Amino acid sequence: MKIDLTETTSSKINQALVSARRAIGTPAIGMVLTLVVVTDEENAYDALKSAGDASREHPSRIIAVIKRVSRSPRARRDARLDAEVRVGSDAGTGETVVLRLHGELANHAQSVVLPLLLPDAPVVVWWPEGAPADPAKDPLGALAQRRITDTYSAELPLDELAVRAATYSPGDTDLAWTRITPWRSMLAAALDQQPAEVIGATVEGESDNPSCELLAMWLADRLGVPVERTLSGGPGLTAVRMETKNGVIVLDRADGSLATLSMHNQPDRAVALKRRDTAELLAEELRRLDPDNTYASAVKFGVDRLHAGGEVTAKPVESAEEKADKADKAAESKAPAAKKAPARKAASK
Repeated sequence: MKIDLTETTSSKINQALVSARRAIGTPAIGMVLTLVVVTDEENAYDALKSAGDASREHPSRIIAVIKRVSRSPRARRDARLDAEVRVGSDAGTGETVVLRLHGELANHAQSVVLPLLLPDAPVVVWWPEGAPADPAKDPLGALAQRRITDTYSAELPLDELAVRAATYSPGDTDLAWTRITPWRSMLAAALDQQPAEVIGATVEGESDNPSCELLAMWLADRLGVPVERTLSGGPGLTAVRMETKNGVIVLDRADGSLATLSMHNQPDRAVALKRRDTAELLAEELRRLDPDNTYASAVKFGVDRLHAGGEVTAKPVESAEEKADKADKAAESKAPAAKKAPARKAASK
């Protein structure tokens, strides 16, 4: 069921939602969150389709905010709100409200969205493209517990990663990070099967692909080893190699769907590692509403530091023999020259 509203208000939109639910025989609200999608006319269809598909796993009220750019000065001064309300089969498993903000009203989108949020339910804001520099300080982002961006859609993805690191706030996440979840799971599982010290790694993928950079930064941050970033023709991320003291672990995906996992003294295994669509990525992000500390640590590692060969080195654990040798040296340095004796010999007497 669809209801078109012209020159309307948030109050009239809420009334239309109640009337539409009653008309289709579902007066109760069974949605678990509000998903605010901030987009433009060009990308609205794809964004709403992805949000609708994700709502089949997470029933939600989807609010699409489309800011219409007015061409004439007179039109820019006028404030007008047009809306489209969709419920039932036209809105997946929840409700969809498409807001078109004209004129000055486009600068105050939060005042229109706020009355439409589900009461006592989490709010997630998603920018499919054109995300603000600091999502947490954006008027719409300030309403949300989770803020989803996508550096892959940026004009300069690597520069955008640096911006995300500089302005990170708890609750921020990126679909470029979500895309590498299967890779991270597979690599972690490989190290569980063949525990060995990693001494270096290589990440191979397309140029200016933020997912490749994030995976390399994650490896450098978590393993404390140098990670080399090499280029390939794609699609996307194509291979990861981890050098260990027991041999090389290779996860190679040349065709974008099926990967081969190779480990020392084990037969090669084919694993499904397909490139997922936006709806799957969005559904994954909606499963958790708490801050993603692993993403925060990876993105803050820094692209510049990665390309400069920076690494995080763990402090080596001293053995008992090394500790005893240090104690001997410390005792010798403090004892008089004529009466120097190793600390261990003195202790044995």
